[in-house]
Amino acid sequence: MDKSIIVENVSKKYKLYSKGSDRIKDIIFPKEYGEDFYALRNVSFTAEKGDVVGFIGINGSGKSTLSNIIAGIVPETNGSVTLNGEAALIAVSAGLKGDLTGRQNIELKCLMLGLNKKEIAELEPKIIEFAELEKFIDQPVKNYSSGMKSRLGFSISVNIDPDILIIDEALSVGDKAFAEKSLAKMHEFKDRGKTMVFVSHSLGQMKQFCDKILWLEYGQVREYGSIDEVIPKYDQFLNEFKKMSKQEKEAYRERAISGSAN
Repeated sequence: MDKSIIVENVSKKYKLYSKGSDRIKDIIFPKEYGEDFYALRNVSFTAEKGDVVGFIGINGSGKSTLSNIIAGIVPETNGSVTLNGEAALIAVSAGLKGDLTGRQNIELKCLMLGLNKKEIAELEPKIIEFAELEKFIDQPVKNYSSGMKSRLGFSISVNIDPDILIIDEALSVGDKAFAEKSLAKMHEFKDRGKTMVFVSHSLGQMKQFCDKILWLEYGQVREYGSIDEVIPKYDQFLNEFKKMSKQEKEAYRERAISGSAN
């Protein structure tokens, strides 16, 4: 099968500053200020065309960071990402401009993706209908609820019909009916052989929808394999992790980062 996503040794480093003046000093002076923080460290995986890959891991494991890098929104510090096709990220309010109306956001997003005015005019009614925002489409997005933003972002992304769809917790907000409608649309994409990345805390949704699972742990790959291989191990880990005290969790984090937790 054709490779759709190739992620090779991707790392993402941020600087953490205890005070604002250190950020300015870091720009002016040769001495480095602040503390290096790696959101991702040497992450590698490949997805074939038509794969649905679920990203799992406890909070702070780098799932959203990796999603944003694959979508081209955030640059990697090291490593490389190769995509075979156009990618679209669906996340709560991702890429939406708060001061613009929903309709203006649709037009802006479509223009940025290279669509012409005729194509946008054809797509706009479909996007508005799917998002169920008819009464609010000409209101500023900053006045939308998180569920409304998610519906608009999801509707724009699925209607532009990307080759690779990246869904980051977008189904965790809003009403159950829209979540079911969105899942049905994702199943349609799956049946059409689209490649998808699915980030969710819902293991039920993962089991229902994904073929493969990438388990991230504090920015590193813990496991990558079929859903039947990885989910039972992650389930067992979660049960053990929830029983840990705050101090035990911190000690586990330190061991995981140093590579000695497994």
